[in-house]
Amino acid sequence: MTLLSERPATTSRLLAAAQLAGSLGDGAFLTCSVLFFTRIAGLTPAQVGLGLTLGWAVGSVAGVPLGHLADRRGARGSAVLLALATGASILTFLLVRSPLLFVLAACLYGSCQTGLAAVRQALLAALADPERRTRIRAQLQSAGNAGLAVGAGLGGLALSADTASAYLTVFVLDAVTFVVTAALLLRLPAVPRSSAPHTGEPKLAVLRDRPYALVTLLNAVLLLRMPLLSVAIPLWIVERTAAPGWTVSALFVLNTVVVVVLQVRVAGRLASIGAAARMVRHSGVLLLASCVAFALAASGTSPWLAFAVLVAGALVQVLGEMLQSAGSWEIGFALAPADRQGQYQGFFGTGVSVARAVGPVLLSTVVVGWGLPGWLLMGAVFLAAGWAMGPAVRWATTSAAAR
Repeated sequence: MTLLSERPATTSRLLAAAQLAGSLGDGAFLTCSVLFFTRIAGLTPAQVGLGLTLGWAVGSVAGVPLGHLADRRGARGSAVLLALATGASILTFLLVRSPLLFVLAACLYGSCQTGLAAVRQALLAALADPERRTRIRAQLQSAGNAGLAVGAGLGGLALSADTASAYLTVFVLDAVTFVVTAALLLRLPAVPRSSAPHTGEPKLAVLRDRPYALVTLLNAVLLLRMPLLSVAIPLWIVERTAAPGWTVSALFVLNTVVVVVLQVRVAGRLASIGAAARMVRHSGVLLLASCVAFALAASGTSPWLAFAVLVAGALVQVLGEMLQSAGSWEIGFALAPADRQGQYQGFFGTGVSVARAVGPVLLSTVVVGWGLPGWLLMGAVFLAAGWAMGPAVRWATTSAAAR
C-alpha cells in the first residue's frame, strides 16, 4: 500500500496546491517575460528566441541525471531543492544585460524547470497507488491550468503598466511562488530512496531502454500540439484568417476552461495501459481533424464564419489534447521501473522540452508558411504518431516483462 492511500486527501491537496502555486507564477512570467528581455534587458527578439531554445535544449538533457539523483537521494527532498533553485534561476534573469548572460540564465532556468517536473512525476508515482496516479495527475494538470490563467491575468496588468518596476514585480512574484511550492512539497510524506545499481548495471538505465525511447519520441511528436496552440494558431489567425484579433485570447481561454473542467473526467476513463494506448491513438485522429478545421478557417472572408470554424477546431483540438495527456501520463508511469521513476520521468519529460525548443520554428514554417498543405502534413504526423503508440507500448511492455 502506497503512502497516498494512507492520507489521500491531504497528500493530493498538497500536490495540487504546489502545482497551482508554481503555475500561477509561471503564468505571469510567461506573459510578460519576452517584453522584459527586449525592452528592459536590451536583447533582440532573435537573441531571446535563441537563448530560450538553448535553455530548453539543455534542460531536456539535464532532466535525466536530475531524476536519477532524486531516485538515489529521495524524491521529496530533491523536489524541494529544485523548486528553490527554480525560484533563484528566475531572479538571475533580472541581472541579464547581454546575450551570453541570458543564455546562461536560460540554461539554468530550463534545467531547474525540467528537473523539477521530472521529480514531481517521480514523487507522484511513489506516493500514489497505480490505479489512481493518472487521475491525480489530471487533477494537477487542472490546477496548473487554473494557475496559468490567473497568472496570465496578473502578467497582463504588468503589460498594461509596461514599466521596469512592473516587470520586476512579476519576476519576484514568480520566484516567491516557487518558494511556496517548496514549502508545500516539504509537507509531503518522505519517499524511500532507491537502492544503488548492482555491479555491471548502468546508472542511467533509461538511456539503454530502446522501447521506452521510442514511446518517448512518439510522445514528443504529439506534444507539438503545445506550440501549435501557443505559436502557430495565433500567427495563423492574425496573418491568414479574417477572424478578429481577440480570437487568439478567446481560444486560449476556451482551452484553459475545458481542460480545468474535463481533464479529470477524461483521465478517469483509463483502466489499463492498453486503454491508454488507444486513448493516444484516438487523440491523433482528433488532432488531425483539428488541423483540417484550422486550415479551413482561412478559406473565407467572413470574420464570424472564420471565428466559428476556429472555435470548432479548438474544441476538437482540446479534446485530442486531453486524451493525449491522460494516455501518455499512464504510459510514462506504467512502463517505468518503480525504483527508477525519477530518471525515467526525466527522460519521458524531454518531450516537453523538445516541443518547446523546436516547435515554434518548425510550426511557424510548415503551418503558417505552407498553409493548407502544411496543416494537412502536420495532421498526418499527429495521426501517424498516435497510431504508432500502440505497437510501441506493446514492445515496451514485453521488454519490461523480460527484465
